[in-house]
Amino acid sequence: MELRHLRDFVTVADELSFTRAAEILHVAQPSLTQQIKLLEQELGVRLLNRIKGRVSLTEAGKVFLADSRRVIALCEDSVRAVQHFNRSETKQLKIGYVASLHYHLLPATLTAFQRAYPEVALNLFDMTCAQQLEALEADKIDLGFIGLRESLAGTNLQAEAVAFYEILVALPRAHQLSRKPQINLKELESHFFVGMSERNYPGWGEWMRRIVSDAGYTPRTLQEADGPLAVLAFVAAGLGAALLPQQVKLLAHPGVAFRPLKPVVKVESCIAWKSDNTSKPLDRYVEMLMQSAK
Repeated sequence: MELRHLRDFVTVADELSFTRAAEILHVAQPSLTQQIKLLEQELGVRLLNRIKGRVSLTEAGKVFLADSRRVIALCEDSVRAVQHFNRSETKQLKIGYVASLHYHLLPATLTAFQRAYPEVALNLFDMTCAQQLEALEADKIDLGFIGLRESLAGTNLQAEAVAFYEILVALPRAHQLSRKPQINLKELESHFFVGMSERNYPGWGEWMRRIVSDAGYTPRTLQEADGPLAVLAFVAAGLGAALLPQQVKLLAHPGVAFRPLKPVVKVESCIAWKSDNTSKPLDRYVEMLMQSAK
C-alpha cells in the first residue's frame, strides 16, 4: 500500500463521487475505480458502497478514512519538518573570529554577503583561535578566522590566506627603542618578549621563533598573555616587547608605542573550515573573501 492510494481513497470518500474525485486527482475515472478495488482487495474489506451510481462509506470505510487522514497528516508533518531542518542547515552561516584581531575583515565582506544573500542568517562568535579550532571540528561553526597558519598544525582543516599584515614591535612608551622610527629585530636580542598563550593561540610560539630566527637568535618569552589586549597591558607594564600584526594598533594602547620593523616583515592571516562541509553559504562567503584578498 502506498501513500497515494490513501490519498485516492480520501478524495473519493470526501467527494462521494468517482467522477469528481478523478477530476481533482487528474486521473482517468476507470483507473481510479480500479485502484480503489485493489485497495479493498488488499485490505480484505469493502470501503465503499456503490448503489445505482451513488457512493457511500461502509462502517469499515469510515474507520479507515479517519486512519487514512491521520497517516497522511503525519507524513505531511514529517515532510515539513525535514524541509524546515534543511532550510535551517543551509540558510545560515556560523563564523568564529577574534574581535581584537579580525574585526576589520568582517564588516565589508559581511555587508556585501548579506546584500547578495539576504535569506542567509549570519551568526558571529567572538572566540579565541583554540576555541575556533574546537568548534570547527565539532561542526559548531562553519568558518573560523584563525589567523596564523601555524595554528593549523595537527588538524585536517582546509585554510586560505585572506590578508597580509605588517608586523610591528610593541614597546613600553618610555623604552629607549621607542624613540627610533624603525627597529631591526637584532636590536631586540637582549630583550624579553611577551607572547600569546599557546592554550588560546596555538602556534604563536612557533611563529615567533620563525620570525626572529632570521635575526639569528631565539626569542626569550617572559610572559604569555591570554589575548592581544592582555599583551598590550603587559608591554605597558614593562614586562617585555611584543611582535603583533598592524591591526592591533587600532586597539586602545595607553603606555605602548608601536614601531615598524626594518626590513619589513609581514604575516598572513588565514581562514579555516572543514573540507567536508557542504554548506552553500560557506562556499559563497569563502569565494567573496578570496576575491577581497586579491
